[in-house]
Amino acid sequence: MTPITQLLDAAAAGDRQAAADLLPLVYDELRRLAAAKLAHEKPGQTLNATALVHEAYLRLVGDQSFNGRGHFLAAAAEAMRRILIDNARRKLTEKHGGDRRRVELDDIESAAPERVADLLALDEALNKFAAEDPLKAKLVTLRYFAGLSVEQAADALGISRATADRYWSYARTWLYCELAGNEPNPGSRKNSPGA
Repeated sequence: MTPITQLLDAAAAGDRQAAADLLPLVYDELRRLAAAKLAHEKPGQTLNATALVHEAYLRLVGDQSFNGRGHFLAAAAEAMRRILIDNARRKLTEKHGGDRRRVELDDIESAAPERVADLLALDEALNKFAAEDPLKAKLVTLRYFAGLSVEQAADALGISRATADRYWSYARTWLYCELAGNEPNPGSRKNSPGA
Protein backbone atom coordinates (compact mmCIF):
# COMPACT_ATOMS: atom_id res chain seq x y z
CA MET A 1 0.00 0.00 0.00
CA THR A 2 1.45 3.39 -1.00
CA PRO A 3 1.85 6.22 1.52
CA ILE A 4 -0.89 8.18 -0.25
CA THR A 5 -3.31 5.25 -0.02
CA GLN A 6 -2.49 4.79 3.68
CA LEU A 7 -3.09 8.48 4.36
CA LEU A 8 -6.34 8.41 2.35
CA ASP A 9 -7.58 5.47 4.42
CA ALA A 10 -6.57 7.12 7.70
CA ALA A 11 -8.18 10.43 6.70
CA ALA A 12 -11.40 8.60 5.77
CA ALA A 13 -11.33 7.00 9.23
CA GLY A 14 -11.29 10.48 10.77
CA ASP A 15 -7.56 10.96 11.43
CA ARG A 16 -7.08 14.73 11.10
CA GLN A 17 -3.30 14.46 11.11
CA ALA A 18 -3.44 12.07 8.14
CA ALA A 19 -5.60 14.58 6.26
CA ALA A 20 -3.06 17.30 7.03
CA ASP A 21 -0.17 15.08 5.94
CA LEU A 22 -1.97 14.10 2.72
CA LEU A 23 -2.41 17.59 1.29
CA PRO A 24 1.31 18.29 0.60
CA LEU A 25 1.62 14.94 -1.19
CA VAL A 26 -1.28 15.53 -3.60
CA TYR A 27 -1.40 19.32 -3.73
CA ASP A 28 0.86 19.82 -6.76
CA GLU A 29 -1.04 17.24 -8.80
CA LEU A 30 -4.44 18.65 -7.80
CA ARG A 31 -3.27 22.18 -8.55
CA ARG A 32 -2.07 21.06 -11.99
CA LEU A 33 -5.46 19.47 -12.66
CA ALA A 34 -7.27 22.61 -11.52
CA ALA A 35 -5.04 24.89 -13.57
CA ALA A 36 -5.57 22.75 -16.67
CA LYS A 37 -9.33 22.94 -16.25
CA LEU A 38 -9.37 26.67 -15.55
CA ALA A 39 -7.18 27.31 -18.60
CA HIS A 40 -10.23 26.41 -20.71
CA GLU A 41 -12.48 28.82 -18.85
CA LYS A 42 -13.25 32.39 -19.89
CA PRO A 43 -11.00 35.06 -18.35
CA GLY A 44 -12.55 36.74 -15.34
CA GLN A 45 -13.34 33.45 -13.60
CA THR A 46 -13.92 34.14 -9.91
CA LEU A 47 -12.27 30.85 -8.94
CA ASN A 48 -8.54 30.42 -9.31
CA ALA A 49 -6.67 27.11 -9.29
CA THR A 50 -5.74 27.40 -5.62
CA ALA A 51 -9.32 28.06 -4.53
CA LEU A 52 -10.60 25.22 -6.70
CA VAL A 53 -8.06 22.78 -5.23
CA HIS A 54 -8.85 23.81 -1.66
CA GLU A 55 -12.60 23.55 -2.11
CA ALA A 56 -12.32 20.17 -3.86
CA TYR A 57 -9.95 18.87 -1.16
CA LEU A 58 -12.35 19.93 1.60
CA ARG A 59 -15.17 18.08 -0.12
CA LEU A 60 -13.08 14.93 -0.50
CA VAL A 61 -11.11 14.36 2.68
CA GLY A 62 -12.93 12.57 5.44
CA ASP A 63 -16.12 12.00 3.46
CA GLN A 64 -15.24 8.71 1.82
CA SER A 65 -12.60 6.06 1.42
CA PHE A 66 -10.57 5.67 -1.74
CA ASN A 67 -9.08 2.65 -3.48
CA GLY A 68 -5.76 4.30 -4.20
CA ARG A 69 -4.43 7.35 -5.98
CA GLY A 70 -6.39 6.83 -9.22
CA HIS A 71 -9.70 6.64 -7.40
CA PHE A 72 -8.80 9.76 -5.42
CA LEU A 73 -7.94 11.67 -8.61
CA ALA A 74 -11.20 10.56 -10.23
CA ALA A 75 -13.12 11.79 -7.18
CA ALA A 76 -11.14 15.05 -7.23
CA ALA A 77 -12.02 15.57 -10.90
CA GLU A 78 -15.70 15.00 -10.11
CA ALA A 79 -15.51 17.39 -7.14
CA MET A 80 -13.91 20.07 -9.33
CA ARG A 81 -16.61 19.54 -11.93
CA ARG A 82 -19.34 19.97 -9.30
CA ILE A 83 -17.70 23.13 -7.97
CA LEU A 84 -17.41 24.69 -11.44
CA ILE A 85 -21.00 23.75 -12.29
CA ASP A 86 -22.31 25.14 -8.99
CA ASN A 87 -20.34 28.31 -9.60
CA ALA A 88 -21.77 28.63 -13.12
CA ARG A 89 -25.31 28.14 -11.84
CA ARG A 90 -24.76 30.71 -9.12
CA LYS A 91 -23.56 33.22 -11.72
CA LEU A 92 -26.78 32.75 -13.69
CA THR A 93 -29.06 33.54 -10.78
CA GLU A 94 -30.67 36.96 -10.90
CA LYS A 95 -29.35 37.81 -7.45
CA HIS A 96 -25.81 37.48 -8.78
CA GLY A 97 -26.44 39.41 -11.98
CA GLY A 98 -27.43 36.43 -14.12
CA ASP A 99 -29.57 38.66 -16.30
CA ARG A 100 -26.63 40.96 -17.07
CA ARG A 101 -23.58 40.53 -19.20
CA ARG A 102 -20.15 41.06 -17.70
CA VAL A 103 -17.92 43.11 -19.98
CA GLU A 104 -14.20 43.36 -19.39
CA LEU A 105 -12.75 46.77 -20.09
CA ASP A 106 -9.81 45.26 -21.95
CA ASP A 107 -12.02 43.04 -24.09
CA ILE A 108 -15.28 44.74 -25.05
CA GLU A 109 -16.26 41.77 -27.23
CA SER A 110 -16.27 39.41 -24.23
CA ALA A 111 -19.34 37.20 -23.86
CA ALA A 112 -18.98 35.38 -20.52
CA PRO A 113 -22.64 34.33 -20.07
CA GLU A 114 -22.54 32.19 -23.22
CA ARG A 115 -19.57 30.30 -21.78
CA VAL A 116 -21.49 29.68 -18.55
CA ALA A 117 -24.50 28.48 -20.55
CA ASP A 118 -22.22 26.14 -22.55
CA LEU A 119 -20.82 24.68 -19.33
CA LEU A 120 -24.31 24.08 -17.95
CA ALA A 121 -25.43 22.48 -21.23
CA LEU A 122 -22.37 20.21 -21.13
CA ASP A 123 -23.13 19.26 -17.53
CA GLU A 124 -26.73 18.40 -18.41
CA ALA A 125 -25.62 16.31 -21.40
CA LEU A 126 -22.92 14.60 -19.33
CA ASN A 127 -25.44 13.69 -16.62
CA LYS A 128 -27.69 12.17 -19.28
CA PHE A 129 -24.72 10.29 -20.75
CA ALA A 130 -23.71 9.04 -17.26
CA ALA A 131 -27.15 7.50 -16.84
CA GLU A 132 -26.55 5.48 -20.02
CA ASP A 133 -22.83 4.78 -19.70
CA PRO A 134 -21.20 5.72 -16.37
CA LEU A 135 -17.67 4.56 -17.23
CA LYS A 136 -17.47 6.58 -20.44
CA ALA A 137 -18.97 9.59 -18.64
CA LYS A 138 -16.30 9.28 -15.94
CA LEU A 139 -13.66 9.25 -18.69
CA VAL A 140 -15.08 12.52 -20.03
CA THR A 141 -15.01 14.02 -16.54
CA LEU A 142 -11.37 13.05 -16.09
CA ARG A 143 -10.35 14.33 -19.52
CA TYR A 144 -12.39 17.54 -19.67
CA PHE A 145 -12.77 18.64 -16.07
CA ALA A 146 -9.50 17.35 -14.63
CA GLY A 147 -7.37 17.81 -17.74
CA LEU A 148 -5.93 14.30 -17.61
CA SER A 149 -4.38 12.80 -20.71
CA VAL A 150 -5.88 9.65 -22.21
CA GLU A 151 -3.12 7.60 -20.57
CA GLN A 152 -3.68 9.17 -17.14
CA ALA A 153 -7.45 8.74 -17.36
CA ALA A 154 -7.05 5.11 -18.47
CA ASP A 155 -4.81 4.45 -15.45
CA ALA A 156 -7.26 6.15 -13.09
CA LEU A 157 -10.14 4.04 -14.44
CA GLY A 158 -8.15 0.81 -14.65
CA ILE A 159 -8.68 0.36 -18.39
CA SER A 160 -6.25 0.05 -21.30
CA ARG A 161 -5.12 3.02 -23.38
CA ALA A 162 -6.80 1.53 -26.47
CA THR A 163 -10.10 1.13 -24.63
CA ALA A 164 -9.84 4.69 -23.31
CA ASP A 165 -9.24 5.95 -26.87
CA ARG A 166 -12.36 4.14 -28.12
CA TYR A 167 -14.46 5.33 -25.18
CA TRP A 168 -13.23 8.92 -25.63
CA SER A 169 -14.07 8.88 -29.35
CA TYR A 170 -17.55 7.49 -28.70
CA ALA A 171 -18.23 9.88 -25.81
CA ARG A 172 -17.18 12.94 -27.81
CA THR A 173 -19.46 11.93 -30.67
CA TRP A 174 -22.38 11.23 -28.33
CA LEU A 175 -21.96 14.54 -26.50
CA TYR A 176 -21.57 16.46 -29.76
CA CYS A 177 -24.84 15.02 -31.05
CA GLU A 178 -26.58 15.75 -27.76
CA LEU A 179 -25.33 19.33 -27.58
CA ALA A 180 -26.10 19.96 -31.26
CA GLY A 181 -29.68 18.85 -30.68
CA ASN A 182 -29.31 15.70 -32.75
CA GLU A 183 -30.58 12.53 -31.21
CA PRO A 184 -27.62 10.15 -30.74
CA ASN A 185 -28.30 6.99 -32.75
CA PRO A 186 -29.26 4.29 -30.22
CA GLY A 187 -28.21 1.59 -32.68
CA SER A 188 -24.67 2.96 -32.81
CA ARG A 189 -24.30 2.25 -29.07
CA LYS A 190 -24.64 -1.46 -29.71
CA ASN A 191 -21.90 -1.26 -32.33
CA SER A 192 -19.64 1.08 -30.37
CA PRO A 193 -16.39 -0.29 -29.01
CA GLY A 194 -16.62 -1.35 -25.39
CA ALA A 195 -20.39 -0.93 -25.18
